[in-house]
Amino acid sequence: MNQNDDTDWMIEDEAPPASQPQAGKPGTAPAPWRVLIVDDDVDVHVVTKFSLSNVCFQGRRLSFLHAYSGEEALTTLRTTPDIALVLLDVIMETSDAGLNVARHIRDTLHNNLVRIVLRTGQPGQALEHSIILDYDINDFWCKTDLTTRKLFTTVISSLRAYSGLEQAHRQAQALQQELDQARALLAAVDQHAVIVTLDERGKIVTVNDKFCTVFQYSREELQGADPRLLHAPPYPPDQLTDALQALKEGEAWTDVVSAWRRDGQEVRLRATVTASAELPRRYIVVASVLQALKKPL
Repeated sequence: MNQNDDTDWMIEDEAPPASQPQAGKPGTAPAPWRVLIVDDDVDVHVVTKFSLSNVCFQGRRLSFLHAYSGEEALTTLRTTPDIALVLLDVIMETSDAGLNVARHIRDTLHNNLVRIVLRTGQPGQALEHSIILDYDINDFWCKTDLTTRKLFTTVISSLRAYSGLEQAHRQAQALQQELDQARALLAAVDQHAVIVTLDERGKIVTVNDKFCTVFQYSREELQGADPRLLHAPPYPPDQLTDALQALKEGEAWTDVVSAWRRDGQEVRLRATVTASAELPRRYIVVASVLQALKKPL
């Protein structure tokens, strides 16, 4: 790596002004970007750290970790999950030690966020193409070509990519948590209430297990059936008018309704009906059982 380039240009490109408060606790500096340097040559560690000593990105400086073998690198990665960038030598204790580290990072540690930049002192065009195709790395450099300016550009682009991936990962985790909570809530509702979905023609599309249990019909008997199977007409005219008007206006409708089980027993329920926004229209009925009265059909 060439040190002849001037490093005075290494200034923060997206940092807020010094007077602007930083995120986190008042009076504390933001957490640095963790950069792992992996190389069996001590001089490479020294030169790399010196070349990047003034780098600041998004108001965060760099914190350097050091490993001198592939095994040591993997140990550091296992114990430090927030490493943003690995500057990884290819040839160390073995001729492919760096490649093994890169593969273990993705396949064994399942770390898809950290950016991996391979560096080698023995380049070869065919070898370089093969490595880029076969390994999930983000850049590949010959040490003699990696000047201070090029190293800076590589590091900043890697940190920018890591930052975007990390943010997307946090958002995905938050969405997954919301989805898990929604599923748990739906499972609780499913245990408590009878649920049925009707199509635009009023035919039954889906029912939950509790619906089948309460009304003593199998799911196969109910799917595609007319709801009159459970309530022979005429429906209470005022109640039906109110329900249709509310659904037409895009509102939910709630009232107490009666239905009959297979054995002729009346079941009274407090039902809420909502219409889906998408087409074709679906009507979702969620009801809780109030009481069951003996009343033959």
